[in-house]
Amino acid sequence: MITLSLLHPLHKTPVQSWSFDQESVIRIGRSTDNNVVLYSAVVSRHHVEIHRTDNGWAVKSIGTNGTYLDGRRITEVPVEDGIVIRLARSGPNIQIHMSEEKRDPLKELLSRRRTEDLKDHDHGTQSEPHDEERALPHQTTVINQ
Repeated sequence: MITLSLLHPLHKTPVQSWSFDQESVIRIGRSTDNNVVLYSAVVSRHHVEIHRTDNGWAVKSIGTNGTYLDGRRITEVPVEDGIVIRLARSGPNIQIHMSEEKRDPLKELLSRRRTEDLKDHDHGTQSEPHDEERALPHQTTVINQ
């Protein structure tokens, strides 16, 4: 699981957080098609991508005004637990925390049932997914900075 926290500009404490456990790419920017939407004049429509790699996660700057780590402009860097990136020179700070994937026996059971349902479907039998198996649409949180 990866958690992104928007930090208060003065106190550097989290004011809002977003957690992701299924996504392989998380996008941050002003546009409403991002996973995290931040309305700030210095944040690009598509500013940052955080994506899974073979070794964990990486942050990739894709915005016009740049992304900064420890005051230095970055292109792409591996994520270390607790790092803080700044969107543009004067933009919002985002802290990134990673945690071990927690085993959830219910999710594992549902995943196995979905796999079995897909196999049944491939062999000409169909079963309707149970209510708890239906995917919920991802909701984007919109904040003002």
